[in-house]
Amino acid sequence: MSVDDNTPVLRGCIKLPLATDELLEVTAKAKDYAIMHGAAMRSKTNFSPDSLNFAPFVLVPSSFPRKEFEKAIALQPIINRLMHNVAHDEEFITTTLAETIKVDEFTANLFNIYRKVLAHGFTQAYSVGLLRSDYLAHVYEGCAIKQVEINTIASSFGGIATQLVPLQNFVLRELGHAEKLQRMPKNDALAGLCDGMVKAWDIYAKPQAVILFIIEEVSYNICDQRFHEFYIRETYPHIKVLRRTLTEVHRDGKLGQHKELLLGSTEVAVIYFRAGYEPGHYPSQGEWDARYLMETSLAIKCPSIHYHLAGTKKVQQALAQPSVLERFINDPEEMKAVGKIFTGLYSLDDNEAGNANYEMALRTPEKFVLKPQREGGGNNVYGLDIPDALKRMSRVERSAWILMDLIHPPLSQGYMVRPGSAMPPQIVDMVSELGIFGVVIGDAEHIVHNYQAGHMLRTKLSTANEGGVAAGLGALDSPYLIDSDDEDGYY
Repeated sequence: MSVDDNTPVLRGCIKLPLATDELLEVTAKAKDYAIMHGAAMRSKTNFSPDSLNFAPFVLVPSSFPRKEFEKAIALQPIINRLMHNVAHDEEFITTTLAETIKVDEFTANLFNIYRKVLAHGFTQAYSVGLLRSDYLAHVYEGCAIKQVEINTIASSFGGIATQLVPLQNFVLRELGHAEKLQRMPKNDALAGLCDGMVKAWDIYAKPQAVILFIIEEVSYNICDQRFHEFYIRETYPHIKVLRRTLTEVHRDGKLGQHKELLLGSTEVAVIYFRAGYEPGHYPSQGEWDARYLMETSLAIKCPSIHYHLAGTKKVQQALAQPSVLERFINDPEEMKAVGKIFTGLYSLDDNEAGNANYEMALRTPEKFVLKPQREGGGNNVYGLDIPDALKRMSRVERSAWILMDLIHPPLSQGYMVRPGSAMPPQIVDMVSELGIFGVVIGDAEHIVHNYQAGHMLRTKLSTANEGGVAAGLGALDSPYLIDSDDEDGYY
């Protein structure tokens, strides 16, 4: 992501600044509304399991081009199918990750589980993908969306994002702008994602079996997780949900005679990973053994190990090549539409193309971002920091990273409200990243469910490279849809 003095500013939802008294009053109400409706998180600095802070949020919704929002929504079932096909292509995953697993220990450990499961045959043919495809608008192409990444594991904030629409609706009404609500799209992310888990539970077809959430030792993003759990319990009270860490699964888990996963005497139908996507979640071999146990079980995984690997940056980089994309998408119009959302993605493998890309990054680092295989935010290297980072790596180590063109998003202006920050909030320049959720369920031969499942908007200061809300770098938001044929265009 890159902004400069010439970056255009999108037309705002309402005229700012607000009068100080009005701003103070509505912000105080909004903070309480957020906490009372679960748009909240546990504090990382003053952690207590008994208290919550409101999640950082943007006071009024940030503008986003309607045409591009609708494009992202329409594309999601195609992207779901693409990722499903990728996950089930053993040759492609093996070839694409061949260099990466030589130097990235975490990806290698995941791949070893994949290889062992493949050797014995998948006990459970079905997988669930609860995906999130993230986009920035790109000003140099008329604000066309460009994909930042695709998440195939622990795609978070569907729960809290669903609460952001009523929160910002409340703020707009309080400010006397109820007429603006019609430009805020409905968001059923929580229902869409949870219904996907329940559809998988139905496929498993054992009424006493439970849905298992795999969680971290400490869950800061507790409300988002609990929203999913409580939605399932309230909407489908006959389905029980358990929360366990990888460590607890290692201690209590075993396979039954038909390879069903048992926690004590409780059979697990569906496993939903909210942890397991970064090395810190596996402090010992026991956690890796737990992951392998689950992958060899009859439980339906979200994601299965092959879906997890399909979400690596290296796979994303490979898919950006048209010759590779046509391996997975047959329809030429669909292929063209998906191809347009990719920005430049470049391999850094130790070969002719990779070495040329390495030299290109050293020459013009300001044009790029350097990305590892990690999920969870905070791992990328930007712009002028890239040469030093690359020079510290051996030729082999470089292959665990990919190079990506920097996207130039438009700015929006608004009030970012964070726990503990000064009041009243100040107007800041911001950039918004749109995430579209998708659900896909099937086996190697058939897809039985495939749908778009809501959205989220994360907004960060224009000066911040990373935008992870859980990582403390961004704020939750909702899109306010604007049209280019309005009186002044987008700006």
